[in-house]
Amino acid sequence: MTDDKTEKTQEEQAQGSAENLLNELDEAKKQYLYLRADFDNYRKQVIKERAELVKFGAEPTLREFLNILDNLERAAHTPVSADTLEAYKNGIELIITQFKKSLERFGVQEVPCFGEPFDPNVHEALSSISDPNIANNTVAEVFKKAYKLHGKVIRPAQVVVNTVKEN
Repeated sequence: MTDDKTEKTQEEQAQGSAENLLNELDEAKKQYLYLRADFDNYRKQVIKERAELVKFGAEPTLREFLNILDNLERAAHTPVSADTLEAYKNGIELIITQFKKSLERFGVQEVPCFGEPFDPNVHEALSSISDPNIANNTVAEVFKKAYKLHGKVIRPAQVVVNTVKEN
């Protein structure tokens, strides 16, 4: 009889352990499903935020340049006469300075080129001249300036290079 009681007790324990394992499995499955749903919501939110960033990321930059556009439009509608020509020219130079400062705030820097040694990473040679008064392989003239964005060349300079031919 003790063997029957022992078998029943062991059987009840096994059945209780199996029920506990099933309950734990159900709980783990629920946690997994909640976690998966949370991650899916997070992924959708990141995709939405990234789309918004792409769509409206340039807004601060554009707002800055709209102020410069306003100044250019005012300058374009200003009547120019012989008496106001110098003031008009000064106004345009102020707008150019404002534009350059705005570019600098966004990480754009002008790269000095004139008189510098030719560097194909920064310069695009459009032609060459031969002037013995200028060092060989030196930028003699700049048609378009070079610019860098946070240290990366975003537009190479278009230049004329001095190439003195050796005899």
